[in-house]
Amino acid sequence: MLTLALNKGRIFTEAVPILERASLVLPGQFKNTRSLVFEPAEKSGLRVVVMRGADVPVYVEHGAADLGIAGKDSLLEHPTHEYFERLDLGIAKCRIMSAGLRHAELDHTRPLRIATKFVRTSARFFAQQGQEVRFIKLSGALEVAPRLQLCDLIVDIVDTGETLRANGLVPLDTIAEVSSRVIVNRTALKVKQAEVLACLSRLQDSL
Repeated sequence: MLTLALNKGRIFTEAVPILERASLVLPGQFKNTRSLVFEPAEKSGLRVVVMRGADVPVYVEHGAADLGIAGKDSLLEHPTHEYFERLDLGIAKCRIMSAGLRHAELDHTRPLRIATKFVRTSARFFAQQGQEVRFIKLSGALEVAPRLQLCDLIVDIVDTGETLRANGLVPLDTIAEVSSRVIVNRTALKVKQAEVLACLSRLQDSL
């Protein structure tokens, strides 16, 4: 049996039809339930565990899950050699971007204050730009931070940009393109190679 860690929310909603087309889960298996663990549908051999996106790579890294489906944003924040990124599902697309107040003038001669939960990803980007920064880690409500002078810029997930504009912000630099990826535990790929490759093949054929 294989265990798949699946990101809840938008990724879950868009990934389930792919899993159904691949006959890895039963149609309607996830409807009308608050359960987070779904035992294998008949003949699929795939147990699905639903969790927060940031936790998916942790479960796969430590072998508690053989495979995972998570956004590239979560993977960038949790780099490890204990899993392989094997398939881009092309769903839940968005971008990690910097954003700031409209018409704000930034003083690049001093460290910029960046509010974000994507500290590692942002650090790599600004280091490449040669810009010194200081991070303020926030988990939500980033859009108000520049208006309250908590920071100079934010780095966050941007889809349409409507939330930024509604709060007087404008998108600036694209730091990373994001979509949902399938990751595989290194050990599982060796010990359960046939099952893992068959699962990946069925997912690929269902895109």
